[in-house]
Amino acid sequence: MNISDFHGSAAALQSETNSRVLTGGAAASGVRSTPLRVDAQRNLEHVLRAAREVFGELGYGAPMEDVARRARVGVGTVYRRFPSKDVLVRRIAEEETARLTEQARTALGQEEEPWQALSRFLRTSVASGAGRLLPPQVLRVRSAEEEAEEALEARVPHQRQAGAAGTPELRVVGGRTADDEPSPDAGAGALLEVVGRLVDRAREAGELRADVTVADVLLVIATAAPALPDAAQQAAASARLLDILLEGLRSRTA
Repeated sequence: MNISDFHGSAAALQSETNSRVLTGGAAASGVRSTPLRVDAQRNLEHVLRAAREVFGELGYGAPMEDVARRARVGVGTVYRRFPSKDVLVRRIAEEETARLTEQARTALGQEEEPWQALSRFLRTSVASGAGRLLPPQVLRVRSAEEEAEEALEARVPHQRQAGAAGTPELRVVGGRTADDEPSPDAGAGALLEVVGRLVDRAREAGELRADVTVADVLLVIATAAPALPDAAQQAAASARLLDILLEGLRSRTA
């Protein structure tokens, strides 16, 4: 073996040794390599997708075990990303509320006719299924007794009222409910504001019933997207139900 061959072999051996040391050191120290980070991100996406499906089908009362099963990960993986069910529910509710808000803004900005704007928002939102994942508190309506009691109080900016006595009205409720559900965040207020503009425009144009409120519109979105096992049946049922509900919202003089 000549000198150049010797040095070449030594360099190769040293490179291999260094590689083993670095790999072993990373494993021993618990440092995650790039593939592990990719796997963690993929697991997070699976969990979020599964949570949307499970909560959309069964409601926010569904257990975390159902989410883990649908995501095909261990329940410990879900809890590593979301330390409590409340955190996961809040994440899903915030994302879907933001999606609905963007859909409402798009309809408001791209449709000049008030009824067409409201109708477009409802059809887009029902088709997306986001209404099934709204925070429960956003869908609360007032009873006649609550209406009478709160008539003496100052109005909050996000309330909308058609003017008819006893009409159910949307309320953003702070704190927690008796069921310990998470309260809506500022995103819910943005949704109420932009949907309120859609409702006001359609009402002022005489195309929307005078007693229809923002609460009614959001209830339509929440109920017109039934969770059916067959996607084609679900789409057909949603379209038919929404047609009926839209007809009910329209002014009889429109």
